[in-house]
Amino acid sequence: MGNVMNTYNRYDITLVKGEGAYLYDDLGNRYIDFASGIAVTNLGHSNPLISDVISKQANTLIHTSNLYRNPIQEETADLISKLSFGGSVFFCNSGAEANEAALKLSRIYGNKKYAGKKFKVITMNNSFHGRTFATLSATGQEKVKKGFEPTLNFIKHIPYNDINIFKDSIEDETVAVMLEVIQGEGGVVPADESYIHEIRKICTERDILLIFDEVQTGIGRTGKMFGYQHYGVEPDAMTLAKALGNGFPIGAMTAKKDIAEYLSPGTHATTFGGNYLGCAIAKKVLSIISEKSFLDSVNEKSVYLVEKLRNILNGYGIIRGKGLMLGVRLNDNINASDFIKNAHKNRILTVPAGDNTIRIYPPLNIDFDTLDEGIKLLKKSLEDTI
Repeated sequence: MGNVMNTYNRYDITLVKGEGAYLYDDLGNRYIDFASGIAVTNLGHSNPLISDVISKQANTLIHTSNLYRNPIQEETADLISKLSFGGSVFFCNSGAEANEAALKLSRIYGNKKYAGKKFKVITMNNSFHGRTFATLSATGQEKVKKGFEPTLNFIKHIPYNDINIFKDSIEDETVAVMLEVIQGEGGVVPADESYIHEIRKICTERDILLIFDEVQTGIGRTGKMFGYQHYGVEPDAMTLAKALGNGFPIGAMTAKKDIAEYLSPGTHATTFGGNYLGCAIAKKVLSIISEKSFLDSVNEKSVYLVEKLRNILNGYGIIRGKGLMLGVRLNDNINASDFIKNAHKNRILTVPAGDNTIRIYPPLNIDFDTLDEGIKLLKKSLEDTI
């Protein structure tokens, strides 16, 4: 590891090359990637369309400053707005930064509109929103907070998918609720449709901002452009990152225009956010994945993969999720970490999540032959584990 700070428990794999759904290590071994960099490389590795954009933009202009107009940033914001709920967009560099921006938006909204009387935020148990201090505080997992206490005391964590507890948790000071429509780190657990509808209704009635963290669920991963679109409601604000740059760091927070106006010049900023290179990549990613035929193919592969996984599991676990954001919750007598070790030996990459779950996140443009190859390796990995 040399001089790299020891903040990760790394697998003993050194990857040196990627091509589509495949990764290659320094020993020449080929792996099928069913992790996609944790829902990041939705268009696969070294995608020639994305590489071409990177090359052309890098040879033209990478960065100036947000003190000047940036036409590519404006075009990318227009695309996000058109594809979602017509909001204004703030660009940053990561999911944590996008969630920080959303939390700052909720705070300034409560301060300016309600003279500081509304400032509390509700988030969910087992949620994950980032590792900056505010997003760490918003995350509903104690292991993430360990060593950093005391965390922010205006954030309340409640059980997910329990509308009665949500109702009881609202106070006069509540300004926002932040949640994932599918909890990724928490075990790939979808929100109930009735739960989301009722939360939206209550937030509208009480003027509470509804913020959807779409860092993992966004950009086609669930079979729709954004995960919330499965539920027939719109948030007041939404955060994006991960797959937005297909591996290049870029994040975004978008909010309804009447709410976004509370973040005026001088209230929030970032040096690198929305630079030419990042926005050129994001614009291309959005244009590819938003095509109806592309999203239809994601859903087609999802149906196929879920059926095959059910046959493989044969009672040894259950499948959760939507689209190609799938989690296999293994039975308690089968250890997810052991499964992942065996998967790596069998040359297929998956990553863990909470609740003894493994994530099955292949690239969205994976072909059926490679999907079948990966399914066979998952089957062997399960047989090696049980």
